[in-house]
Amino acid sequence: MEISDLITTDSVVADLRVTSKKQSLQELSKTAAEITGLHERVIFDVLMERERLGTTGVGNGIAIPHGKLANLDKLHGLFARLDKPIDFQAIDEQPVDLIFLLLAPESAGADHLKALARVSRLLRDKKICEKLRGTDSQEALFAMLTESAAHQAA
Repeated sequence: MEISDLITTDSVVADLRVTSKKQSLQELSKTAAEITGLHERVIFDVLMERERLGTTGVGNGIAIPHGKLANLDKLHGLFARLDKPIDFQAIDEQPVDLIFLLLAPESAGADHLKALARVSRLLRDKKICEKLRGTDSQEALFAMLTESAAHQAA
């Protein structure tokens, strides 16, 4: 599973302007709805349900919200670089400015977990995160995410 299997340039948001966790999930749900063809409210509800179980703010300014949806045909990813860090109730209590949203079909099982692990591994790399934080170009962000992942796999 590669990052390029999950995202396209259309699923990269270079400068998301939000002021809260809820607003970030609402805005990302809108973009995800355009990509998946599902209703944004359905996506938002699944994401909020997952957040109620425990934060997806994994630390170091990173959040990986995720959920499973019945009418999804394949795994979908969405990356957002926030214009300003927000409180995401992260486990390290630090604000979040990089979000990688992951949506999976209900039947995905192991593929969902593999994708989560792949995204987590990529975003644990401090150098990659520094580069992501240092650009506001959608194309450059996409290239960094997909090229870095390819180099890590090699």
